[in-house]
Amino acid sequence: MNPDLEGLDLLEMLDLLQMPPDPAPVPYTPQTAGWLVVGAVALLLLVLALWRLVRWWRGNAYRRAALAALQDAGDDPARIASVLRRTAIAAYSREEVARLYGPAWLAFLDRSFHGSGFAEGPGQVLAVAAYRPGTPADPALPGLAAQWVRKHRRTAR
Repeated sequence: MNPDLEGLDLLEMLDLLQMPPDPAPVPYTPQTAGWLVVGAVALLLLVLALWRLVRWWRGNAYRRAALAALQDAGDDPARIASVLRRTAIAAYSREEVARLYGPAWLAFLDRSFHGSGFAEGPGQVLAVAAYRPGTPADPALPGLAAQWVRKHRRTAR
């Protein structure tokens, strides 16, 4: 035992203790190059995901415009037919869509979203609506048209 501490009681010895120094602060920067690589890859993936999201959002702007136009069209079959035609031209090539009319047009609409509501259902009126103003529409036609706008598959250009 240390001779300087002889004769001291426990409380006096505790008073002689000194606090250890504070440790160095922990840095927030990565300590190894591996974490820098992981961070760079994560940042690259985030930028890529954001770029794809913006591209998808811009690529579907025609759908949002078509849905707004369908709201304005109400249940008028001639206006609905016009909106569907413009939407199809925006999504597909003009050469593929512009020449279609009658049953071929209705078959194209059914084929492009894997349904049968145009050729065999309430969409049949679209084949003649542009030529016969005032043609009454089935109440299900606006819903069918909106479903086509949301669900059809675009072709790559």
